[in-house]
Amino acid sequence: MDDKQLEKFKNQLEDMKDKIMNDVEQTLNDMTTQTGNIPDPNDRATVESDRNFELRIRDRERKLMNKVEEALGRIDEGEYGICEGCGEDIAVKRLEARPVAKYCIDCKTKQEQQEKAQGR
Repeated sequence: MDDKQLEKFKNQLEDMKDKIMNDVEQTLNDMTTQTGNIPDPNDRATVESDRNFELRIRDRERKLMNKVEEALGRIDEGEYGICEGCGEDIAVKRLEARPVAKYCIDCKTKQEQQEKAQGR
């Protein structure tokens, strides 16, 4: 992978990180301003359901943030784009689709098949 491609992926990962942080700040802001007594049980249930849904999304984004941080670390260490399973280069098209990818498509497919066989 050349320096230009590497810089493109680094910028893409930094943008993902910024977006996640902005979403977290927005959620915190919304949750702190949504205080108050909601007398109607149906309205209260809707608010709680929406809040739970939002928290599940933020939990998924927290996990994605960890992967983004790991990918940025691999860029700094010069290991970005190298499969952790076989040591071969990860296809640029795969990285364009999933910039946090740690495995080439073959190794990821094998991993998913093993997880499926183990019932995970």
